[in-house]
Amino acid sequence: MNANAASRATPRGAGLPGPQDASGRPLAAHPARAAGKPVPVADSGSASPAAAGQLGSEPDVLTSLVLADDLPDGLVVADHAGRVAVFNRAAARLTGISAAQALGRDIRQVLPLRDIDQRCWYTLAQPYDGLSTRTRHPERSLYLPDGTELLVTIGYVREPRGRSGQPGRDGLACAREGGAVRRIVITLRGAQQRARLERSRADLVSTVAHELRSPLTSVKGFTATLLAKWPRFTDDQKRVMLETVNADADRVTRLITELLDVSRIESGRIELHRELVDIASRARKIISGRVAAGDTPDRYVVEVAPGLPETWLDADKVDQILANLIENAVRHGAGTVTTVAEPAVVAGAPGVVIAVRDQGPGIAPELAPRVFGRFWRAKRRGGAGLGLFIVKGLVEAHGGEITVQQAPGGGAEFRFTMPAGTPDFG
Repeated sequence: MNANAASRATPRGAGLPGPQDASGRPLAAHPARAAGKPVPVADSGSASPAAAGQLGSEPDVLTSLVLADDLPDGLVVADHAGRVAVFNRAAARLTGISAAQALGRDIRQVLPLRDIDQRCWYTLAQPYDGLSTRTRHPERSLYLPDGTELLVTIGYVREPRGRSGQPGRDGLACAREGGAVRRIVITLRGAQQRARLERSRADLVSTVAHELRSPLTSVKGFTATLLAKWPRFTDDQKRVMLETVNADADRVTRLITELLDVSRIESGRIELHRELVDIASRARKIISGRVAAGDTPDRYVVEVAPGLPETWLDADKVDQILANLIENAVRHGAGTVTTVAEPAVVAGAPGVVIAVRDQGPGIAPELAPRVFGRFWRAKRRGGAGLGLFIVKGLVEAHGGEITVQQAPGGGAEFRFTMPAGTPDFG
C-alpha cells in the first residue's frame, strides 16, 4: 500500500498528524514558514505524491494541497495531462470513489459525468482542446452513472500569455495565444440543498398566489361592478363596496410587507433604529387600537412587574412583534389575552421578558418546534402563516429569544426576551 492509500485508510479525526513537510516536520514549525518561503509538503490523502511538481511550486498551491480536505465542497484538480492530482474527502464522499482510486488516473475515468441528455461532460467542455480564452464553466447539473446529481463548476489555470506550456495530452508542447491549460479545477456540490431551496420557492409562490387571489378577485369584482352600474346603487351600498375594496387592498399590502420582511430576515438585512422604548406602553397602545376598532376592553390585560430595566429597541419592530402576538392570541385563542412584562436576565445581563397568553386550547407540545416556521398555520383559514416567522426573526435581530409553551391557566403563552441597557452607538 502506498502512502496515499495508507493515509486514506485512516479514519478521519482518528489521531491524524497535522500537515508535514517532506521530512516529516510539522509545517507550523518549519523554519521556511517563518521566512515566508514555500514549504515542501509531504504526501496527503488528497494529493498525489507528484502533485506539488505537477501543479507548480507556488506557496498558495502548496497550502491548497494541505487544506483541500477541510473544504466543505468536493475539489478535484487535474494537471496539464489530465491526471487527477488532488481529490479531497468531500469529492470522495460525493462520488463514492476513494482518493487512492482517483489519484493519478485520467479525469475522464474518475469523473464519468453526463448531462441530463446523457452527453459526456468532457466531450462537451473539451477542457484541454477548447477555446484558449476560457477561464471557467458556470455551475451546472451533471449526473454520475448511478443517477446521483452533482452541481459542477470547472475553472482553468493557464500558462501566462505567450509562454510555452508543458507537454500536453498528445505529448507535444502547447503554446496558444491565451495560454495552455496548466491545470483544471473542478468543484462538486450535492444537489440536495438546491432541491430544498426549489421546494421552498415553490411553496412560497403557491402560498402567495393563493393569498393574493382572494383579495384581488374581490377588488376586481367590486370595482368592475361599481364602474358598470354606478347609478343603480345607493350611497350606502357604494360605501360597503368601497370599504370592502379598501380592506382587501390593505390585506394585499400587508402580505407584500410580510414577504419583504421575510426576505430581509433570511438575508440578514434587518436594520434596527434603536431608541428608548417602554414595552408595556407600546402594548397598551396596540390594545387601545384594537378596542377602538371594535374589540371589548375587558378582553385585554396588561401586567407590568416593578423594576423593569431601561430598553433601547426599534420601536416600530417592537410594535410589529406585539401586534402579531396579540392578534395571534385573539384569532387562535380564547378568553382573556394577557400581556406580562417582567425583568429578566438575558445572556448574563439585565433584560426583560414579555409574555402574551390566551385561554384557548393551546399548542400541542409536538407542534411547538414548528410554529415559528414559514407558512405554519394552526388552521387552514386566515393569514399566510408568516407572522410568527417574522416575529422570531425580529426578536433575534434584537438579540433576544422567543419560545412557546403552555400558559399557567391553559392556552398558549409566547415568551420573548429583550436585552436592556444603553447600546453601543460607537
